Amino acid sequence: MWLVRWRSCMSEMATHEAEEVRQAWGRVTRWLEQHDPGVFAGLGGPGCPAAISDAEERMGLKLPREMWQWLLANDIGGGRQPAVGSCLVALGCEGVIPSGGLLLGLTDIERVYLHKMGVEEMEPSGDPDYPSWRREWVPIAAESDGFYGRFLSTRTGSIGSWTEGSDPEEGTFASLSAFFQDAANHLEGVSSGNARENAGGSLRDRGRGWCRACRDTRRGRACGGTPAR
Repeated sequence: MWLVRWRSCMSEMATHEAEEVRQAWGRVTRWLEQHDPGVFAGLGGPGCPAAISDAEERMGLKLPREMWQWLLANDIGGGRQPAVGSCLVALGCEGVIPSGGLLLGLTDIERVYLHKMGVEEMEPSGDPDYPSWRREWVPIAAESDGFYGRFLSTRTGSIGSWTEGSDPEEGTFASLSAFFQDAANHLEGVSSGNARENAGGSLRDRGRGWCRACRDTRRGRACGGTPAR
């Protein structure tokens, strides 16, 4: 009986979190549609359930319900293939999140995930308790070469971050909905002139570490240069 109740509770919690993601992501898209239609167009259309399921199988994990909610609403780069020689993040959308990175769609999520897992498997971390990447971490944002970014833990539902040369940090946001609420807060601050105060610098300033040849990836430009430092 306790197992049935526990499963019911977990299902209710997942449904609640998915609804919170729907509301938070809706704030982001409404603001962009009104104030930055170019970025809004870069978010793409609704995702495909079959494509999400196929990506789960290739990655060897199940995405949480809240990620399904987000990807079904908008799949950045959905239906497109990365150009030959493109950056690791080939289709990401610039101008959405205050950290200045690129928000990922399903194709880039899979590309970055498989790359990070491959690196960890080929060059295991010295301390097994602190690997450079865990199987349950799913990237949701990154800069073009994948050296820095954000991930969602499918185990806890929280958002963490990684930076080249440092240990990954878990729990920077409690959930995907909290991550999107923060993005919406900063976007809405732009219209009232508070973006620099709220975000610790403009979106452009925060993004100077990207690969310069790929800064406009939503227009499909390939990576032809070296990462900026």
